[in-house]
Amino acid sequence: MRKKLSVLLSIVLIITIGLIGCSKKETVMKDREGNKVALPKKMDRIISTAPSNTEVLVELGLAEKLVAVDTYSGDVKGIPSDVEKIDFSAPDAEAIIALEPDVIIASGHNKTGNSKDPFEVIKEAGISVFYIPSSNSIQGIYDDIMFMADITNTKPKGEEIVNNMKSEVEKISEIGKIIKDKKKVYFEIGPAPSLYSFGNETFLNEMIELVGGENIFKDQKGWLNPSEEAVLDANPDIILTNVNYVDKPVESIKSRPGWENINAVKNNQVYSISTNPSSRPSQHIVTALKEIAVAVHPEKYGEK
Repeated sequence: MRKKLSVLLSIVLIITIGLIGCSKKETVMKDREGNKVALPKKMDRIISTAPSNTEVLVELGLAEKLVAVDTYSGDVKGIPSDVEKIDFSAPDAEAIIALEPDVIIASGHNKTGNSKDPFEVIKEAGISVFYIPSSNSIQGIYDDIMFMADITNTKPKGEEIVNNMKSEVEKISEIGKIIKDKKKVYFEIGPAPSLYSFGNETFLNEMIELVGGENIFKDQKGWLNPSEEAVLDANPDIILTNVNYVDKPVESIKSRPGWENINAVKNNQVYSISTNPSSRPSQHIVTALKEIAVAVHPEKYGEK
């Protein structure tokens, strides 16, 4: 009898140890950058290091779980007024660890200027860090949103956000497909004297094409610094700008020496596009897409 009881207790002990071991196992998955990351069992304290990610997390209904955001997320509607704001160009590992986050939703931009992972020490402390590089396509933005929804257990809301975006994009795309007069567009995201714009493999280039326009730098790749001569030679029909840190950006463009000969300037076709929706890869790009559509083809999409 005692022997049977001893065997039974041993079996119970083995099962208990096994269950404890299973409970400690974490799901390991790949982030949007391809890094293997352990998915935390709870997601009550979140840090976001980029405004695009913050906008998505707020839309997913997770604003109250944010314990810190980057300084540029300060204007994101819905974040708690007392949320900690951190400069992630040089993150203070000790201060971040002290906030006891369950997870950090990081951005590829956080690695700019760094030779190594700026969150390495934080990872070593056992905090999960998921990287989301800036997507270069609208589909990539959909995927980013669904990734954040998946890891935060808000998949139904993520699907709702993406489906709403797809519906709006499709409406504009259907009109854009039948437009034969592809107006040439120059989109300025950095003013003179150091112009900054973009070529293909960017979500903004895709947006211009969707509305029936043609980016004058479509044959170049990524983000670029064009010369004024290159813009003058291309002679765009439409000029768009999302610059908001100079006085009267539209008038500034129109008054540049030599630019009076550009069709867009001659015909008064220079427009401002909302800065945040056109520069942050989140669900709010739909707002910028609509503005771009009206600016490029008002006869098709309605007057600006």
